[in-house]
Amino acid sequence: MYGPDRGLVSERAGQLAKATGVDLDDPFSIIRLDASELQGDPGRLIDEVNAFGLFGGEKLVWIKDAANEKALVEGLQYLSESPPETSYVIVEAGDVKKGALLRKTAETARTIAAIACYQDDTRQLNALIDSELAATGLRMTPAARELLLDLLGGDRIASRNEIRKLVLYCLGREVIDEDHVREIIGDASGISTDEVVDAVLTGDPDAFLHAIQKIAASKTPIFLVLQSCLRQLQQLDMMRSEMEDRRMQPAQVMQSLGRGIHFRRKPIVERALRNWSSTDLSREAAKLQAAILQSRQRPVLEDNLALQTLLSITLQASRRNRQG
Repeated sequence: MYGPDRGLVSERAGQLAKATGVDLDDPFSIIRLDASELQGDPGRLIDEVNAFGLFGGEKLVWIKDAANEKALVEGLQYLSESPPETSYVIVEAGDVKKGALLRKTAETARTIAAIACYQDDTRQLNALIDSELAATGLRMTPAARELLLDLLGGDRIASRNEIRKLVLYCLGREVIDEDHVREIIGDASGISTDEVVDAVLTGDPDAFLHAIQKIAASKTPIFLVLQSCLRQLQQLDMMRSEMEDRRMQPAQVMQSLGRGIHFRRKPIVERALRNWSSTDLSREAAKLQAAILQSRQRPVLEDNLALQTLLSITLQASRRNRQG
């Protein structure tokens, strides 16, 4: 599983793990590894896959946070030619580019399935909302649904958790309206997150801290800030890839893919396109996705995770802009 939506990658990996039939609570049947652990021990993946469980039966090797590690690629190449008979391997990867060895190995092998996990569009988000509402019998007004859709989409797990939080808040009622969405998730129109996003892109720590204080004072959920920054980085990544593939200038790609950007923000975005590579943008987007996922798993740390991650990207932007 790979793609820009880390939450969807994690969710689908979990669904697939359950479908294997392996007992996920049995420590002798499941081996969980971080991809970085394979780097210092190239043969470990093969050893784990071919090792017999203490009590026999099928086994699952579950690898997380993969990118394009040489040891992992070589291990999958071997396994694609000599597939295990009693073991499964699941790999969770980030936004691996087309042509990268990890994707190439999986996509060309008959014994490996490569599943892309892209950000949910409106149709998929509506289906997600419907599935969560169906279990409770709640209904939602069209206006409330439209508002909710504007607040979702950066990460599947984060989106699902926000919907569940809303449903829990409205239990006992028959209909969810706009006020309910604003009360529990926050009104995105109350204060723009663009100020924070722009401070991050320009690499201005003082402006960032000032903007984040305004966000906190307005009681706008920090999740919306993380999501806005993630969307901006994903848009930049798409635009930068277009520049590199078609050898376009920033101004040219802005005309085709940046039409929806406010004219006051265009110089900031154009500068970021000049100074950041596609690889850099993917790496920083992955940081945000990881922070969003961690904040959903440990809500008490959400503010600290957001501040540390966004400040880290701001400082990286500052270095990039000085070099540019």
